[in-house]
Amino acid sequence: MQEYHILKLLNGRNTEVSFHTPGHKQDYDYCLTFPTAKSDTTELPYTDDLSAPTGAIAAAQADIARIVGAKRSYITTDGSSSGVMAMVFVAAARGKKLIVPRTSHKSVWNACRILGVEPVIVQGETVGGVMAQPSAEQIERLICADESISGIIATSPDYYGNIAPLKEYCKVLKAHGRLLLADGAHGGHLAYEKDRQGYAGVYADIWVDGVHKSMPALTQGALVHLNDLALCGRLEEGLNIFRTTSPSFPIMASVEYSVKFCHANTERIAAVKNAACEARRRIQEYGFKLYPSADWTKLAIDISPFGQDARLVAKQLEKKGIYAEFTDGRYILFYLSPMTDSADLKRLMGALVKIVQDGDLRADGKREYTFPDTVESAGYLKALAAPYEYVPLNMAEGRICAANAGVSPPCVPVVAAGEIITKNVIEILGSNSHVYGIEDGKIRVVAGEI
Repeated sequence: MQEYHILKLLNGRNTEVSFHTPGHKQDYDYCLTFPTAKSDTTELPYTDDLSAPTGAIAAAQADIARIVGAKRSYITTDGSSSGVMAMVFVAAARGKKLIVPRTSHKSVWNACRILGVEPVIVQGETVGGVMAQPSAEQIERLICADESISGIIATSPDYYGNIAPLKEYCKVLKAHGRLLLADGAHGGHLAYEKDRQGYAGVYADIWVDGVHKSMPALTQGALVHLNDLALCGRLEEGLNIFRTTSPSFPIMASVEYSVKFCHANTERIAAVKNAACEARRRIQEYGFKLYPSADWTKLAIDISPFGQDARLVAKQLEKKGIYAEFTDGRYILFYLSPMTDSADLKRLMGALVKIVQDGDLRADGKREYTFPDTVESAGYLKALAAPYEYVPLNMAEGRICAANAGVSPPCVPVVAAGEIITKNVIEILGSNSHVYGIEDGKIRVVAGEI
């Protein structure tokens, strides 16, 4: 029988008279409107303190570490981003450069900016219109060429379900005394695979699980894990810098719950995986292609065989109450989890087939979101610090970008600060909605030369 330490704490006792935060005071009428407010409290003598836990939070974190196979585990209620910041904080003490795959989340780039770490950008090959993970040989070449590189922060799995060759990375990095950090924001569920296959924690020195992405946790619930105890002091210092001082107790309780739920329900996970495999088989029988995701929770359906725009197909699905994670014009990505219902998968397939067969949803001149060209960088940190100006996006070809710009989701830069803005970049940013780094149709560029 699993013991849910934080949930038990919240259910077992409530303050009768509150002269502390939060300001809703667990008011009766307020709790009717926001039911989670009943368990929304703060650090009190009978609760615990996330920054220095000794009670329920400490017990929960110890259980989590044991379950996932980590030396230490830390809950964060700021999503994966604060964990990423803390990892880069650790790396910054080892060297002023860090290998950053192009498919890294914007939080990685922001961490490099804040902490003065130069990202050494690396790109894998493009497969099926999607950028694959960099090879271990690429990583080794970069490390051998520059002693100031502290290691790599890998994204595994990425947004399309590509899992990095972490075993090979680990071999290379250990041989050269460098760090293997992993942003596993989309991979927490892999800890419950047989032999933890594909799970970042098997090889990484430090890694992040964004459990709310693919496990039954509230939004912003995440974990940071540690395998190398020599890094413990620096990591905890980083977490105390970047995590909120007012963590959400409901979110913390849901993080503990999600880990223990998955640990105790591997048969349920296997059943959902089987349903997902069946869905993949059937969807291909209808003529759809699938991106070869290595992660079963990523269902990337290729609409291009039908000559239609995945963005328009996604809009039609939304009219039927079916919402994807995101679409890039070619693929629609549906994210599954151990809580996915097989009936919902059947509903998705039926709606998708009908929409594509009945509708003429052609691209209408819009450019697919694709990954950027490989270009030389004038220096990420230099470009961020340089004098800048804003120019219309359609007039920016050949200029040095002064701030990252990309599409959200997947929150991956199409062009990074220090890189040359190409025609390809302009077409991608100009034909996609939900872009960042563009203000009133203008992009930030370096004024003059670096």
